[in-house]
Amino acid sequence: MLNFREININDRDWINKLLTKSDFMGCEYSFANNLAWRRLNDSLICRYKDFYIIKSEDEEYESFTFPAGTGDYKDLFSTLSAFAKSEGKKIMITGITDYGINILKNIYGENLILKKSDDYCDYIYLADDLINLKGKKFHNKRNHLAKMKHCNWEFHPMAEEDFEACTTFSAMTYNSKNGYDDHSAIVEQYAIHTYFSYFKELELKGGVITVDNEVKAFTIGEKLNSNTFCVHIEKADPSINGLYAAINNEFARYAATGLKYINREEDLGIEGLRKAKRSYNPIFMLEKYTAVLPF
Repeated sequence: MLNFREININDRDWINKLLTKSDFMGCEYSFANNLAWRRLNDSLICRYKDFYIIKSEDEEYESFTFPAGTGDYKDLFSTLSAFAKSEGKKIMITGITDYGINILKNIYGENLILKKSDDYCDYIYLADDLINLKGKKFHNKRNHLAKMKHCNWEFHPMAEEDFEACTTFSAMTYNSKNGYDDHSAIVEQYAIHTYFSYFKELELKGGVITVDNEVKAFTIGEKLNSNTFCVHIEKADPSINGLYAAINNEFARYAATGLKYINREEDLGIEGLRKAKRSYNPIFMLEKYTAVLPF
């Protein structure tokens, strides 16, 4: 029996234990993200044996993120399929990487049909690249950083006393873009509130840049797996040339030193975001697929 319910902060320990077993690199395998962004797709969770399951649904599909954990995957997907069938819906699996493809092919063989999800592939960078910005490929980024010399700016690690000012800054950017007309922007404000509400419990790291003693940029992330840091939120005043480059570089140095990779998540098919993420020269894209499974 699968009993789905909303995620809450008290789920942290058992979920993190199962996420650690899988050590996946995808940004969806973060308890902090799952908690903060649960309203985006009204997602629900449950535990089945030693698997952590996240689902959302629409009129046609029960959609499951490829489960983290360990155990008998054939039994797991049989159980998920039976659940979807009992709801009168098809079953879709999302966030499938090469690891998941191999498992699903062993179960479903030629009946498995995969579709690449380009908008949801994660951008993966070498931490050393974003920290040091060495070589010709980062020439433009170094130029952007140099433009900040004309500002009275300072970076510092985020602390509790920064939360109110960062919330105010985030609300200003939200209002300036008529965020109340955009569901994802509304959900983002809720996610930021959740990050601040449980900052210590979620073991998050943050960074803040002030210009003339006013918050003009902030960012939040966490260690995602054994070798990867993940950046969840990055906000900056676009009118200050070089500010995005500065918050990116300073935060990488503060939070990701000693790790091999930085995951800066997906571009969601947004052209401006795609261009910005590509400009930092990812070392590879973490490709993800979706599959509609046969019953």
